[in-house]
Amino acid sequence: MPAPVICFGQQPCGFFPRRFLYAKIVTARRLQAEIGGEVVFFYHDSDHDPRETQTTLRHRKTDAPLTFNFTFANKTQRKFSPLYAKKIPADWRDATARQLPAYVAPPQVAAFKAVTATTVADFCFEMYRTMNLLDGIRVVRSSDPAFRRAACPITDFFVDVPYDGELVRARRTAEGTLQLHEGGNSFLTLPPATAGTAPFDAAQISPSRDSRLRWMQSVIHCTHYIAGAGEQAYLNHADAPEITFVTRDPIDRSDEAYTE
Repeated sequence: MPAPVICFGQQPCGFFPRRFLYAKIVTARRLQAEIGGEVVFFYHDSDHDPRETQTTLRHRKTDAPLTFNFTFANKTQRKFSPLYAKKIPADWRDATARQLPAYVAPPQVAAFKAVTATTVADFCFEMYRTMNLLDGIRVVRSSDPAFRRAACPITDFFVDVPYDGELVRARRTAEGTLQLHEGGNSFLTLPPATAGTAPFDAAQISPSRDSRLRWMQSVIHCTHYIAGAGEQAYLNHADAPEITFVTRDPIDRSDEAYTE
């Protein structure tokens, strides 16, 4: 019988990770201690929503929360570039570091200052690794061209294409056009000369929320998948009936940052 493969997935979720990610890691390690096998972190850095990396910290004296985030080179990059391609302005790290002593302990400030990554996804990943959260965990990234090419074909997906001097993540519509979601009911259809023509290289493709599980599972082949209640609600278990779904351990203030 093959060894268990215990997986959890998450977008970059703050330069200090949100507490729900920490809870997934704890749940995965506990399950591994019970049944053996390996733990795999599916790092979904292909997502493009800048809100994913909001980082809520509490003031060390007043306990008042404050939400930080990265800044971005321009509006196109902020709204539409995948997280792995969102570049961090040169002055952001030092400006943020000057505020951190009021919110986190000196070792966490030092860890933050030591990270030199220049993209949002890489910066978050290096912070999680510096915090020793990923020790002994195999990490696979949804932006990895080799992973994308190994994944199964899907019909509901995004395509990474150049636009306005940036790499953007555009949704492929049922009509075959590529669109950028500007907010609400507003969409920008990319011109064919910009979007290119299908079939797209698999290395350009990343899944939608609804196709992500099947796409991921076609490469990782996990036996157990850990998810929070919100994620459990939209996952289509029928896409991967071979998986045992495990609800992550509860944690208070789950949307705030883990800094311990």
